[in-house]
Amino acid sequence: MSFIFALIALLCWSGSDLFSKLGTSQKDKNSHFKVMFAVGVIMGLHAIITIIVSAFIPPIEEGADPEWWRNIIYTDFKPADFLRYAPVAAVYLLAMVIGYAGLRYIELSVSSPICNSSGSLALLICIIAGWATIDAWSIVAVVLITIGIVSLGVVEYREDEAVKLARQDSKQFKYTKSLIAILIPIIYLLMDALGTVGDKAIEHFELFDMTEYASNTSFEFTALLFAIISFVIVKFIKKEKFFAYGNEPSEVGEKLTLRKSLILGGACETIGQIFYMAVVFSDFDAGLPMISAYCVLSVLWSRIFLKEKLSALHYTAIGLTFAGIILLGIFSPV
Repeated sequence: MSFIFALIALLCWSGSDLFSKLGTSQKDKNSHFKVMFAVGVIMGLHAIITIIVSAFIPPIEEGADPEWWRNIIYTDFKPADFLRYAPVAAVYLLAMVIGYAGLRYIELSVSSPICNSSGSLALLICIIAGWATIDAWSIVAVVLITIGIVSLGVVEYREDEAVKLARQDSKQFKYTKSLIAILIPIIYLLMDALGTVGDKAIEHFELFDMTEYASNTSFEFTALLFAIISFVIVKFIKKEKFFAYGNEPSEVGEKLTLRKSLILGGACETIGQIFYMAVVFSDFDAGLPMISAYCVLSVLWSRIFLKEKLSALHYTAIGLTFAGIILLGIFSPV
């Protein structure tokens, strides 16, 4: 079952990338709040359902391995856990909001590999702090990821504007060269790495007694809080509709497409998180490296469904990043 769980997480998280991109309008400066709203509401619903179902499930017997279904629908969450884990969850979720904002400025094929490289920075921070050790393969992985990200940034920024526009299909999102386009996924990388370091600090210092079941439910409730904040920002501070388009047939169609994409993106993100945690709870060692390669599928989906076309130099840099991510997933202790 663990292999199937890892495969579901792999497919869902790559699907979340795709649908979040499809749910983003370049005309809408608040699209990142709308994506966060969809993700947070669906995560919050899962947290509530999990708590209700868990009230009828007997606790795990001490020393016993949990049943496969328990990893999907069980939690031992207590209200105090929300307050304990909220700071770490908030860092992860801020990274997600920043990542969603970046979807307006850069190809998914470029942003996804950069965002998914946060594990290398988290590993380096944990090594410096003395919470982890590193082997030769992990060093190779970090070097490959670093070279890949730097190369992507250089290629993206140095590419001639005319060449960039020429390789973009008429059906694509249109992108122009800008520093913010490459900076946003790097900021996501930094924030997400800090979230991982926060998790590691809780574990290392044994700051409080909380199971991974409870931490995941706390994360989902924090996501629901972010959804509420996003709704308030869009409706009451920005004073705009969630889908602010006219009544022309083309505009109505675009509104429906954006709405469906946001719902599917939120569902994929939540389902991916559920099955990722199920793999974490299992003893399937190959599961996490397998899931860490989801950005490979994200690039494939962006080529098939978004018609994104990159240069050979882009794909070379992405290939180096992929290789490092997969190696890090196999050998990293963080």
